[in-house]
Amino acid sequence: MATSFLGSTGTGMTSGASASLSRCGSRNGRGLPCTCCCLPCLFPAPRAETFVFLDLEATGLPSVEPEIAEISLFAVHRSCLENPEHDESGTPVLPRILDKLTLCMCPERAFTAKASEITGLSSEGLLRCRKAGFDRAVVRTLQAFLSRQAGPICLVAHNGFDYDFPLLCTELQRLGARLPQDTICLDTLPALRGLDRAHRHGTRAQGRKGYSLGSLFHRYFQAEPSAAHSAEGDVHTLLLIFLHRAAELLAWADEQARSWAHVEPMYLPPDAPRLEA
Repeated sequence: MATSFLGSTGTGMTSGASASLSRCGSRNGRGLPCTCCCLPCLFPAPRAETFVFLDLEATGLPSVEPEIAEISLFAVHRSCLENPEHDESGTPVLPRILDKLTLCMCPERAFTAKASEITGLSSEGLLRCRKAGFDRAVVRTLQAFLSRQAGPICLVAHNGFDYDFPLLCTELQRLGARLPQDTICLDTLPALRGLDRAHRHGTRAQGRKGYSLGSLFHRYFQAEPSAAHSAEGDVHTLLLIFLHRAAELLAWADEQARSWAHVEPMYLPPDAPRLEA
């Protein structure tokens, strides 16, 4: 039997999402999957109330079918992003009110040498600290964390559509778990590229390297990010980058964020439970 990821109202959704059941999905993510018809609805998808900034560290690149070894989430209410605070120099600071969750876990697959070098994680170290893998206890912990946030929720990750979202989808599918139907997701990598192309904002860098978290942080703040390639450090960096262009990125999310229902797993895990329609 499929596992509903969050506490439900009988539909596998939070109570705040129950009004979304009749909205149909579209490939641009503005709508939600419809449970009652195959015709497009006239109602737009609701704006996200909470933005959950996400980063994963894993055992390697997609080609090796990686597993998650560390996950970090910062949950921030929309109002804190609409009215960001700044220090004396005008640099944005993290909202005083935010929820954090960081978990390490020991994957079954071995780390590639490069992944271990970049992240500082290894199977030996995680085993020594007696960390379990991505299991149902992790799902329950994520459930408790996300259920405390006002919905709908927008997951935010950098390069999320190519890495974080598909890999998280794989791990959840392996356990028969899934996110609420009204969850949407935003990838800041194409969002910032798109904003720069549209508005010619700042220095236009060529290629993905110019839009790495480190490159963006240095461009915006003339400094190097701290704790790079730890999940929590990268989420901290991502949130500061988002705050630097919060108004633009919030508008982009309202127009361009995709439904989580359109995220495909990075690969099909063996013996994954079949999710019910």
